[in-house]
Parts: sequence; structure tokens; C-alpha cells
Amino acid sequence: MAIVKASSSKWINEQGFVKGKFNWQAGYGAFSYAKSQRDNVINYIINQEEHHRKKTFKAEYLKMLTDFEVEYDSRYLFEFI
Repeated sequence: MAIVKASSSKWINEQGFVKGKFNWQAGYGAFSYAKSQRDNVINYIINQEEHHRKKTFKAEYLKMLTDFEVEYDSRYLFEFI
């Protein structure tokens, strides 16, 4: 993950996609789905822009934590923009 984060932040900064310097937060999380859910995941990605007009990323992220039974302390969640 360190290589992916370093390479992608370097590329984002070189491309000038954000004002100022882009940095990833410390840490990361990953969620996986069974192969049987492949079509659902693909459809989600295809329709992600429309989906997020109806549900915020924060609401969806917190639901994923709950659905996957991930314990968390809201004090340590990243800053939602």
C-alpha cells in the first residue's frame, strides 16, 4: 500500500489535480466481496456518480463499517469533505 499511495500522490501532484499538495491520510482500509458479487460491484462502479447524488460517501462508508461488523471509534475516522 505504501508504494501505491506514494506513487498515486506523486502523480496527482504532478498533474495538478488539487490546489496545494495532495497527501493520503495515514493508514488504509480494504473491503472484499465474493466472486458471486462481481456484477453488483461492477454496476456500483458504473453508477457511482449517480449513487453519490443520493447518498453521501460518509453515510455509505459508515454503513460499510456496520455491515462488515468493523468496530470503530468515530474520533479516529478520517475527515469527510
